[in-house]
Amino acid sequence: MKRGLFPLHFQTAHGSLLSTTSSPVSPMTHSPLLRSDQTLFRDPDVFELTFVPEHLHHRDAQVKELAFLISPALRGGSALSAILRGPPGTGKTTTVHRIFTMIREETQRIIPAYVNCRQDHTPLAVYGSIFKQVCGYAPPPTGWHLDDVKEGIVSRLRDRNAALVVCLDDADDLIVAGTYNPLLYQILRLYEKWDVRKAGVFAVTSDLDLNLGAEADSSVRSVFHPTEITFLPYTKAEVREILADRVRQGLYPRVLPKPLLDRIARFAAGEQDVRVGIDLVRQAAHRAEKDGRRRVTHADVTAAARAVTAPALRNRAAGLSAGERALARWIAERSSDGADMASGAVFEAAQEYLPVGKTAYHEHLNALAKAGIVDLVPRTGRGREVRLRYDAGDVAAACRSPDQTCKIPNGS
Repeated sequence: MKRGLFPLHFQTAHGSLLSTTSSPVSPMTHSPLLRSDQTLFRDPDVFELTFVPEHLHHRDAQVKELAFLISPALRGGSALSAILRGPPGTGKTTTVHRIFTMIREETQRIIPAYVNCRQDHTPLAVYGSIFKQVCGYAPPPTGWHLDDVKEGIVSRLRDRNAALVVCLDDADDLIVAGTYNPLLYQILRLYEKWDVRKAGVFAVTSDLDLNLGAEADSSVRSVFHPTEITFLPYTKAEVREILADRVRQGLYPRVLPKPLLDRIARFAAGEQDVRVGIDLVRQAAHRAEKDGRRRVTHADVTAAARAVTAPALRNRAAGLSAGERALARWIAERSSDGADMASGAVFEAAQEYLPVGKTAYHEHLNALAKAGIVDLVPRTGRGREVRLRYDAGDVAAACRSPDQTCKIPNGS
């Protein structure tokens, strides 16, 4: 490989589209309805969450930064470390996967290992995942101790004279499991016990209130000097461009009209999660195909949106206190009635049903905004307007506790 070739591959997110795979099902023709052996999907894999696009849009700065941190390992040194922070659906995992794919294609001087810490958060599970990617096979299920797994990893690194780069995705799950500091310490100090280059670690989190650098103890901080790389939410225009590429790659022409693509992009941008838009396109196209239609309709998008957002809404509601869920239900019912949604008016009207003071009310309201269930929009003059980000009926249903403790009487 020529010197400097690897970083140049990461300097742009633009280029030709991926070649599509052939489908065992006949492609869509121009007949009014689909036959049973026809499909709307040119390549259904494009809409899977595990799909890694060949070109990343609007993440050039982050890609260049990661490529810079990796580049010392191409010259016989060690890769540097990083913390990747940003809300869900902002391209953190996809960016890492794309770079790791390019590493495997371009060089043998670096061995990347991706660890999903939600699935693997014990030391043996994490090292087992690294071992499988470094050595090409899984360690024996029994009979091996942790040091045996580590020795297998470093033996392979020595044989190839390669540097190790580990991505700990959802690293905050390691903190919950109590293994964050021990694992960082062990991975970053492999070189002290074995004759290998120092590993680089990319720690990824979607928790904006969590500082992974500050969570490291003093022994880890002595070897963990990460560059923090921020992934901001995509704008509506950026979401639309990303979705348009997926549609071109994954669906046949004219399946998804441009006005519906615009609608889906607005929705996904409002959710600040491009994955919501990708899933919405997939589900809307599946509904049209199931009905034997050649075009996605507004009804398909509406139904798909409810199916896509319901799990997210339930997850957000699950993190609320009983008082916060009660307030959310009250806001939903008042919104359905078309009543005044000024923050002050909502508080005054809620007094008959919610035993909450003004301070607690504003704390609950801010918690709903932080959870992404409502938006607090400044009004002309003073105060804020409370706007639901989801269908009022869906909010009321999601915030209804199993024991009905947050039930609020109907009426205003």
